[in-house]
Amino acid sequence: MKHVKPHALAGAVALALGATTAGQVQASGFADDASATLQLRNFYFNRDFRDPGAQSKAEEWAQGFIFKAESGFTEGFIGFGLDVYAGLGVKLDSADERAGSGLLPSSFGDEGPGSYSEATAAAKVRLSQSVLKVGGLMPKLPIASSGDLRLLPQEFTGASLAVNEIDNLDLQAGQLREVNYRNSTNSEDIRATVGGSADRFNYLGGSYAFNSDNTKIGLWGAELDDVYEQTLINLIHNQPVGDWVLGANLAYFDTGDAGSQPLDIDHKMKSLMLSAATGAHTFRLGYQHSDGDTAFPYLAETDPYIANYVQILDFTRADEKSWQARYDINFATLGVPGLSAFTRYVQGDNFTVGTSEGSEWERDIDISYTLQSGPLKNLSVRWRNAMVRSNATRDIDENRLILNYSFALK
Repeated sequence: MKHVKPHALAGAVALALGATTAGQVQASGFADDASATLQLRNFYFNRDFRDPGAQSKAEEWAQGFIFKAESGFTEGFIGFGLDVYAGLGVKLDSADERAGSGLLPSSFGDEGPGSYSEATAAAKVRLSQSVLKVGGLMPKLPIASSGDLRLLPQEFTGASLAVNEIDNLDLQAGQLREVNYRNSTNSEDIRATVGGSADRFNYLGGSYAFNSDNTKIGLWGAELDDVYEQTLINLIHNQPVGDWVLGANLAYFDTGDAGSQPLDIDHKMKSLMLSAATGAHTFRLGYQHSDGDTAFPYLAETDPYIANYVQILDFTRADEKSWQARYDINFATLGVPGLSAFTRYVQGDNFTVGTSEGSEWERDIDISYTLQSGPLKNLSVRWRNAMVRSNATRDIDENRLILNYSFALK
C-alpha cells in the first residue's frame, strides 16, 4: 500500500489559501464566495465478535483531520473555481490482534502505519446554472453516494455535471474513474459489492420536485463497466396532516450484468420507508426485498439508497426480505437543544444459508449531543451502539464513540 506522508494536509491548505489569494486579484467572486473548514474527528471503534473465531474483536482509536475548501467562481459569462480536500488519519491505539476496524489502513494481524493521509482537488466551471467538476469528487446521489462512516471519507476521481436550468428539475451526469477507499491512500479500480471491478462508473439521471416541493420523482441509470447495469426509480412524498407530517420514500432498482464479466446478475430491489412525525417524535416503518439470485449490487463502501442499510448490516442477501421499525426523538422541543436520539430494529429472513433458511436481525441505539455555547460550542459527541444476531455471519456487539469539532477557516 502506498503511504502518503502527513504533509499532504498542510500542502492542500496552502494550495487552497494560495488559490484564494490569487482569486482576489482576478475576480472578487472567486474569493468572496469561498469557504474553508477543518473538521477534527476523534473515533473509537469496538466490534466484539460473539462467536468463536480467529479474531475475537476489532478495536481501534484514531484521530482524523478533514480539510475542505471551496472557492466561488470568477466573474464573467463562464466562471472558474477550485475545490480542495485533504485528510490525515493518526493512529492513537491499535494492535495486530484487534486491527481491521476500517478506521486505519490496517487488517487483522497487521496494525499498519502510525498515520496516513490523502489530498485531492477538483477544477470546476460554471455556465449559467450548470456546473462541471473534474478531479476529486464525493458524490451524494441516490445512484452513487460516497461513504463517510469511518475516520476519513471515501473519495472518487472523475467528472460530474450538474444542470439546474429548469426550476425544480435537477439533472446529473458523470463518470467516476478511480476510488480512494476510507482507510486507504491508494487510488484503485471501483469494486462492486457482488464482486468485479472496473475503471469507470457512468451515471445519468435526476429528479423533479412538484406539489409545492412535497413530492419528488427521480430516474437514474448507471453502469459499472463490464460488471453491472442499473436503473433506479424513486418517489418521495411528504404530506402535512394537522400536527403531523406523513412521508413515504419508495425506491426500485433493476440491475443486470454487463459486458464480458463472469457474473450472472438479474436483481430487483424494492425499498420502502414510511414515516410519521409530530413535534419531537418521528416514527418509521421500512420494508426491503432483495429479489435476485445474487445480493444487491452497489459500489463498495458507498451508502446505498435503500431502507435497511444500517450500522452494520445492509439486508441485501439474495432474495432476503427485511422489515424495520425506528423511533427518533429531538429533545430541542422538550427543552434540551442539541440532544437527539433514535433506536431501530431490523429483521431479515427468506434467504438461504447452506441448505437451511437464513435469518438475522440488528438493533441500533444512536445518541448525539452538540454543545450549544461556551468555548467548545458546536462540539458534537455521538454514541452508536449495535447488536447483530445472524446465522449467516458472526454475531456482533458494537460500540462507536465519535467526537466532531469543525471550525471555519474562512
